[in-house]
Amino acid sequence: MVESMCIDGRAGIDAGLVKRLVATQFPQWSALPVTPVEVDGWDNRTYRLGDEMTVRLPTAVGYAPAVDKEHRWLPVLAPSLPVAIPVPLAKGAPGEGYSFNWSIRGWLDGETASIDRIDDLSEFATSVADFIRALQRVDATGGPSAGAHSAYRGVSPAYYDDETRRSLVMLEGRIDTIRALAVWDAALEAAWSGPPVWFHGDFASGNLLVRDGKLAAVIDFGASGVGDPACDLVIAWTMFSGDSREAFRSAVGQDSDTWARARGWALWKALISLVQDIDRDEKQAAGHRRVIDEVLADHTFSSRTSASKHGSGRR
Repeated sequence: MVESMCIDGRAGIDAGLVKRLVATQFPQWSALPVTPVEVDGWDNRTYRLGDEMTVRLPTAVGYAPAVDKEHRWLPVLAPSLPVAIPVPLAKGAPGEGYSFNWSIRGWLDGETASIDRIDDLSEFATSVADFIRALQRVDATGGPSAGAHSAYRGVSPAYYDDETRRSLVMLEGRIDTIRALAVWDAALEAAWSGPPVWFHGDFASGNLLVRDGKLAAVIDFGASGVGDPACDLVIAWTMFSGDSREAFRSAVGQDSDTWARARGWALWKALISLVQDIDRDEKQAAGHRRVIDEVLADHTFSSRTSASKHGSGRR
């Protein structure tokens, strides 16, 4: 999910359309007020339906498959997870000029995670790691294999090889492309060979809710699926640093190859975002540069640590 300030009518979806869809397909809720949420996602539009529910509508055909996937699998995942996730209550069909399935869910209390809303960032990082580990322990039998529905999260980062290399060419002279290429090559070489496990696919601060300074819920499973969990580690560089990153790394575990692929995922996203923002949004570009710098430094440290361990073993 990419966060967006709510603009009613974006993607042709507004409160009037939502109210008509609800009235036509779920008349038991037709008297409830429909209001846009304050901060919305890009892939979907979300509206409050009364005080206890939300309505979620995909904004484009590429995001539509998530509705059926989440409706089927969120109730399976929820009992095994340490904090709340969205609970599907009903699934709507196309109508009133709207082309996709849509969903009604229970409202989850909480505020979007940000550093100023978190009491102890290292403790929070450990809670996020515990969620990821719990998700990975859920039986993956029959789950949706990673692919187009998950934006190819859960597959090898090699899927985005061409895009990454194009971005490196475009950023030549503006970042350390030699070191970045080394990170990317290491990610491709660290092939995943483990059993398929559940992954969220978009572990970012915008998809984490906090209440009373602690993790309260995880939302937006639109990119979820069954496959390689490396993509869920990207938050190590996008949200955490220093002690909180080490707390996350320690609690979430994962082997060195998975961390190498995770650095690849983080680098890919930061590169393509920097290409988009470098000459038009200085603040956003600075954030992407920070992630790139952190990933490069982490790769260098990891490589030195690995070399030191191998060297000690030959004495």
